Amino acid sequence: MFERVLSFLRDLPAAGASKPSADDPRVAASALLYHVMNADGVRQDIEWERFKEILAETYSISGDELDALAAAGERADNEAIDLYAFTSVLKRHLDAEARKAFIGLMWEIVYADGELHELEDNTVWRVAELIGVERHDRIEARGKAAAEAPGARGTSSDE
Repeated sequence: MFERVLSFLRDLPAAGASKPSADDPRVAASALLYHVMNADGVRQDIEWERFKEILAETYSISGDELDALAAAGERADNEAIDLYAFTSVLKRHLDAEARKAFIGLMWEIVYADGELHELEDNTVWRVAELIGVERHDRIEARGKAAAEAPGARGTSSDE
């Protein structure tokens, strides 16, 4: 199923081939992943590397194209007033299974450093709510990401 979702995400259209914009689903996804990475106020190298790995794997890109998408996501997040601009784009372009898988990717970023911070947890909760991912699916994805992150620790209001 994960490969099917990755395939779906890879096939998302770019809003403009020359310059990525927040209306581009890839930029919206990158901005949300970047946002959750910085939610706790500390961007660790391991989180940045996982962020770029996820973008590279999801969109089958590397090099300058990968750097451009990561930078576009960072720029879009820094310029955003709220998360709705990005979540509305993803909600329009992703089906229910792909939205659940996207929440799983967010959890992978959260647990990249082996810790769950309450602001990261809150960010994933808000994004899940905005894109229509149910509570039990969000919790299941969190558990999977936590189990795959050795030494992960943290608490959440969901439990």
